Amino acid sequence: MPTDPLAGRVALVTGSARGLGRAYALHLARMGADVVITDINLAGAARIGEALSAETVMAEVTGIGRRSLGLQGDLRDPAFVTDLFAQVQTAFGRLDILVNNAGVAVARGSGPMPSETTADGYAHIMDSNMRSTLLCSQQAARIMRAQGAGAIVNIASQCGLAPLKGGSLGVYAAAKAAVAAYTRNLAAELGPAGIRVNAISPGIIETARVRALPPGEGVGTPDQLEAIALRRWGQPEDVAEVLGFLVSDAARYVTGQVISVCGGAVLTPH
Repeated sequence: MPTDPLAGRVALVTGSARGLGRAYALHLARMGADVVITDINLAGAARIGEALSAETVMAEVTGIGRRSLGLQGDLRDPAFVTDLFAQVQTAFGRLDILVNNAGVAVARGSGPMPSETTADGYAHIMDSNMRSTLLCSQQAARIMRAQGAGAIVNIASQCGLAPLKGGSLGVYAAAKAAVAAYTRNLAAELGPAGIRVNAISPGIIETARVRALPPGEGVGTPDQLEAIALRRWGQPEDVAEVLGFLVSDAARYVTGQVISVCGGAVLTPH
């Protein structure tokens, strides 16, 4: 593979001010892409104690030698999403890669169990995960159709494939299952236009946010570790490497796929 296989390409990563989104953004920059960072809070890393190598994620990208732009806003809002993609086109003149990473697992004031989720919690979880993916994909498709090429990667989840113990995070799982189904259908629609659409289903990834979760959240438990075939928690780069493959020319004949990156926690067909 070339040293900079994404040189000259522009990527937009949603929810990229911290955690996995940040890991995706930096990995794409190291592969040669210019990267747009968007998040509901561009200073979100500080809230969870995640250390950056520069003042902002945008500065981390420019430190790698790529161009970057940071845009803060709510991806559930169609007006913001329309403006976001317009600003990307103005700044860079193109969009080659969209990574729909933004989302939430539990809504404030709502329990993690399916029977505990409030109506407001349901709307928040579904909108943050599925609605944001829909709105961003529609805007990206418009740009990519005109270019005749592009790659969209949606972030689903292991729990959208197989339930966590006791059904924890059930509505989040439903939202991510919807993302997976949307991925396959969008791939069928956009394939003739030269646009590839795939999804990644990460398992439990050891981000700063996951490390900070209280035991009561039911994430990162000893029995969950025992259920992983590779017997270790995933690291952000484990997922970012798969993302890098999916958006590169090495995956030019891969579309409509939902790839589990879970260390073997899910071993059944799906």
